[in-house]
Amino acid sequence: MRFVISIILVTVAGLLSTGCAASKPVRYYTIQPPFQSASPRVTNESRGLTLLMGEIAAPEGLQDERIRYRVGANQTGAYEYDRWADRPGTMVRDSLMRALRTSGNYQSVANAGSSAAGDYLVRGKLSEFDEVDGASIRTRISLQLELIDRKTNRSVWDNLLEREEPVQSRDVASVVQSLDRNLQGVASQAAGEIDRFLTTLR
Repeated sequence: MRFVISIILVTVAGLLSTGCAASKPVRYYTIQPPFQSASPRVTNESRGLTLLMGEIAAPEGLQDERIRYRVGANQTGAYEYDRWADRPGTMVRDSLMRALRTSGNYQSVANAGSSAAGDYLVRGKLSEFDEVDGASIRTRISLQLELIDRKTNRSVWDNLLEREEPVQSRDVASVVQSLDRNLQGVASQAAGEIDRFLTTLR
């Protein structure tokens, strides 16, 4: 009898906990795009070039929208109820496109497609887009980028961009704000380095 009662109590407790978990709302976050003018003016020696923005690949852990965290060198996890409105790879690609467009250094910057024509293709791989927990909390972005010459289909430039940004307080909203600042910094750095490289070719 006691055994039967124990089973019933465990079952009821499980159902109650499941009900509570199911009722917890999922919060979605997005990266705030910086202000940009509608028609940036072409200003420097890179003028006339057309860039195509290709895929930003990501490992399986960054394929969904859950916000990721890392503890120490080996432990990783994700917030189940705090998620990005878009995949990190997509947010990185869009931020890079904005930074390249607003630089005013190119005739156009467009999404790569089967019929798209351009001088160079920008593509990359995102390996880190995480909260990093330790003595202090910070965020880390690690992005490998390369530039493909469309005439020869060969890589002419590649660079690893790694950046960390402090987190102001121990809550997910502060982590999101830190990653937002971090990504804008990475995108701005990438746009500057790509432009410097292309300027040397002209």
